[in-house]
Amino acid sequence: MANPLHGSGPLRSRNASSSDEIQLRIDPVHGDLDEEIDGLHSRVRLLKGVAQEINAEAKFQNDFLSQLQMNLIKAQAGVKHNMRRMNKSIIQQGSNHVVHVVLFALFCFFVVYLLSKFSRR
Repeated sequence: MANPLHGSGPLRSRNASSSDEIQLRIDPVHGDLDEEIDGLHSRVRLLKGVAQEINAEAKFQNDFLSQLQMNLIKAQAGVKHNMRRMNKSIIQQGSNHVVHVVLFALFCFFVVYLLSKFSRR
């Protein structure tokens, strides 16, 4: 089995004098590495642009959600305030309001009954 530190192909490593160093020898037959490096640079630039756009979109959506949350909190406070006012007004008026609603419903029922009674004749 081949040693993983010693490569095969265009790039080969050889042992250096110290164990921390690795020296590479580039095979002149495979000299198109500069083109590969340039291609990788362009892909990295493209990925960087995509990452920056994702970052900008995430910031925009985060700001949007923060504003939406603030609007929701304000709306909840407004509804709570209006419910308190309505409860106070109902308590001050007493149960008289409920009696008026029941009488109105009975009156409507009576009118519908009379209309249906006279329309059959």
